[in-house]
Amino acid sequence: MKKNIAIVMGGYSSEVNISLKSGNVVFNHLDKEKYNPFKVHILKEKWVVLDDNGNEYPILKDDFSFVLKGNRVNFDCVFNAIHGAPGENGMLLSYFELIKIPHTSAPFYQMALTFNKRDTLSVVKAYGIKTAVSVYLNRGDEINLEKIVEKVGLPCFVKPNNAGSSYGISKAHNLDQIMPAIEKAFQEDSEILIESFLDGVEVSVGVIEYKGEVKVLPITEIVSENDFFDYEAKYEGKSQEITPASISLEEQQKVNQIAKKVYNILNMSGFSRSEYILVNCEPYFLEMNTVPGLTEESILPQQAQAAGISLKELFDNAIESSLNGFK
Repeated sequence: MKKNIAIVMGGYSSEVNISLKSGNVVFNHLDKEKYNPFKVHILKEKWVVLDDNGNEYPILKDDFSFVLKGNRVNFDCVFNAIHGAPGENGMLLSYFELIKIPHTSAPFYQMALTFNKRDTLSVVKAYGIKTAVSVYLNRGDEINLEKIVEKVGLPCFVKPNNAGSSYGISKAHNLDQIMPAIEKAFQEDSEILIESFLDGVEVSVGVIEYKGEVKVLPITEIVSENDFFDYEAKYEGKSQEITPASISLEEQQKVNQIAKKVYNILNMSGFSRSEYILVNCEPYFLEMNTVPGLTEESILPQQAQAAGISLKELFDNAIESSLNGFK
């Protein structure tokens, strides 16, 4: 009997449109002979199931079901394609765990932890993982720019602590640029990070559960046409994404080893894609994305393809891992 799969997409953050694209790709590539996939839009103003004609059916939040032609439809599994809140920060997943619906992401605590850049860095640093020097600020904190620069140096990066897709990130080259960058970051989040600039090669690496094992995917080298890998570079073609990365075998082995170690340190499961800067052959961890982009052009699907894994296989594996309780 076919399993009913809810592909949740949208969300409450600036990443809503990217999430809708990812969710639609998942819908298009799922094996329709094996699953009954449903597009479920989770938006601030409504939770609805959409059919092929654009008709909307409200989600009943007591058990995450909906009514179709007089019959109540329940879901066997949720495929999480929501970038940002509430899918990537653990909020929605805690709800699914309470009502006992399997989902394709890590448990809600791991999702909440990895969504918070500061807390993630604190955990991995305790295990000897190299990271940039950073300063953390809450909205309303007294800001001493001279002390910040004394600690992190120039140039530096200013970024929201809880946001993705490079929204709100700026690279400040001098003291005068830091305050506008801070204000920009605070538009996305009430917490921000200011990090030292790491001069090296940027790489991205996916680590996933695949057929019952933790698998490190081929590494992608990021070559941005812009000053850094910002939103335009990431989503509007202003970068080269080279998979597999043109780095040395020694660098590749180090990234693979550390990426798998970080995945295990954070007790992850499901999808992940982490960013590193290689400085003098040493990988410095930047952050982890636990609901990475899933369009054909996105980095993790590129890496899966390089590993010989089709999107159909990638998505099917995520659902089967969830249903079999691998996590």
